[in-house]
Amino acid sequence: MKLEAVSGEDPREVLRGLRAAIHGTGPALGLGMVESAPRVVDAGTAVVVTTSGSTGVPKSVVLSRSALTAGAMATAARIGEGAWLLALPASYVAGLQVLVRAIVSGREPAVLSGAFTPQAFAAASLMMLSTEHGERVASYTSLVPAQLTKLLDAAEHDGAVAAALRSFEAILVGGQALPPATLERAQTAGARIVRTYGSTETSGGCVYDGVPLDGVRLRIVEGEVQVTGPILADGYLDEPERTAAAFPRDSDGTRWYRTGDAGLLAGGVLRVRGRLDNVIVSGGINVSLDRVEQIVRDVPGLAGAVVVAVPDERWGEASVIVAARGEALRRSEADRLDAARDAVAAAIGPHARPSQLVLVDELATLTSGKPDREAIRRAVRDLAH
Repeated sequence: MKLEAVSGEDPREVLRGLRAAIHGTGPALGLGMVESAPRVVDAGTAVVVTTSGSTGVPKSVVLSRSALTAGAMATAARIGEGAWLLALPASYVAGLQVLVRAIVSGREPAVLSGAFTPQAFAAASLMMLSTEHGERVASYTSLVPAQLTKLLDAAEHDGAVAAALRSFEAILVGGQALPPATLERAQTAGARIVRTYGSTETSGGCVYDGVPLDGVRLRIVEGEVQVTGPILADGYLDEPERTAAAFPRDSDGTRWYRTGDAGLLAGGVLRVRGRLDNVIVSGGINVSLDRVEQIVRDVPGLAGAVVVAVPDERWGEASVIVAARGEALRRSEADRLDAARDAVAAAIGPHARPSQLVLVDELATLTSGKPDREAIRRAVRDLAH
């Protein structure tokens, strides 16, 4: 079948094309692709999502109609059915899956157009409130942590934003780890938060609050989280070797996805510890930057901070905290760094303490809302020279 490139900038255009692809009446969509010429892909393909991610390494993930709809139906089985608000870019899998859920439910999604602002979110959310046969229609949305933090900040002085947060039956939050302090703030504000874990290769979030969706299974192999189920992507476009490496098969034919994430399974609940490859060697000791970042984000005022690696003449490599200037103004830079270093030392050990705190006017982000770690890392290294 044909694969046609779509920019993804117009969510309504994506919705129209996605509806046709899901129903089998139109070509597959190529989101984020540089090439605009039509191509041919396997029958059953709905979307090919091309993204460089936060590390800058491009990949084109092939998602079938069955995988996308399996994820949408499993989500409805877990949290319920209703109306969906698209507040994420439609060209990324989390936003794409919002549209799939709306298509599967037979409801037209609400779409937040233009730049994300708390006021626009509130207006779109409150317009969704409706009843059907005398009963309120449940509403849902999906956000990344940075969006949720922005909404919580606004909700402290804007009643409409606070009401919008409370209006959703569930708000899915994924894309990166949600700091416990942010989750607590959201719960105090009356928002019903569901933490999700997944990737483009799993058709979006497939583990909710640590528990896999129906039909999804997890295992830990040599510390790595691996996933199987009907939600798996077909692989990477025109990259058979990369596909085979990322999606190995067991002797019984079961196909798994190697996430590259470190994790633990305890009582059937998944705890993700960070990327296996996001590790530095500082003074001869391995340090997980994801683990450091998780701890740093629990420090008041650093909930949105990013931790990156830099060369260090003494230790070989060191970690640096990068935070938005406004977020860290509540206390001095020195006090903030001391608090973060103390927290990391207590949780991991003194060898893992960040070397410095770098304040910037605004953290670089991808269009998905995730931190652009590669751009942040380059900016920090440029400042050092």
